Amino acid sequence: MKPIYLSDAGPKVSPAVYGFYRWNDLESDLPKTMEEIFNLCISLGINTFDHADIYGNYSCEEEFGKMLKNSSVKREDIVLFTKCGLCEPHPSRPHIKTRYLDSSAEHINATLHQSLKNLKTDYVDVFLLNNLDPTANLEETAAELLKLKQAGKIRTVGLSNFTVFQHQLLTSYLKLPIVTNHVELNLLNTSALENGQIDYMKEKYMRPFALAPLAEGRIAMGMDISEVVIREKLDVLATKYNTTIESVAIAWLLKLGALPLIGTRNEGRIRNIVAAFDIELDRQDWHNLYNSTRLSK
Repeated sequence: MKPIYLSDAGPKVSPAVYGFYRWNDLESDLPKTMEEIFNLCISLGINTFDHADIYGNYSCEEEFGKMLKNSSVKREDIVLFTKCGLCEPHPSRPHIKTRYLDSSAEHINATLHQSLKNLKTDYVDVFLLNNLDPTANLEETAAELLKLKQAGKIRTVGLSNFTVFQHQLLTSYLKLPIVTNHVELNLLNTSALENGQIDYMKEKYMRPFALAPLAEGRIAMGMDISEVVIREKLDVLATKYNTTIESVAIAWLLKLGALPLIGTRNEGRIRNIVAAFDIELDRQDWHNLYNSTRLSK
């Protein structure tokens, strides 16, 4: 995979990115599984990894840091994202009583420094706010992000699950370019195409970043009417393009210039995502799928 620019102000990243957002069910198998997934990704040309402090019940960052330290892969040869802002209850965090958002300067500073310690690195390539806390003082939030950038601890700033209005709001305070916004986008959830998120990202010269690109397995295995309808269309196109339904579903995203954020630990599914980059989906086939997903809602 040839690296591409995330945005006009962002770093170069692999065209597919691996994220650890679905790793909360692993405990004793975490180190072994992480090493296997990391090595698989590297072998496929995926060198960009997406973290958050909360992933893996607050354990993925630390385990990744240990693994990377013992790996032959150099820190400068990978691209690291991490994020903060979403706080979730867990026995390791007894002070968190309820799920809530915190975009305060204090929380950003403390979380970023803990992430750097966990990941065993001096900087992250992209630091994202994970949802926007409506109670935050955004002037202080923006000032803290600028301070961390000037200190060399973050290279660029990104967002996750921000609406267009929230994106615009933070931009009005921030003296730094925003290089990405992670939004859910797949054939079973095209709301980002209809609510302006994708258009706004393109206006700001960002590549759309697609969370849950295979709808967390529902495209392949779901039994709701919308899932069955899409799968039937994908079956026909998989035969036409001599590939799998999952590869066609990803090729549909790639036609938008989107970067799929891989969350599965299934090797075959990861390989199917990578195989999508060899497919040039016909424009009519793209619209046929899009029309089907809208009609099945």
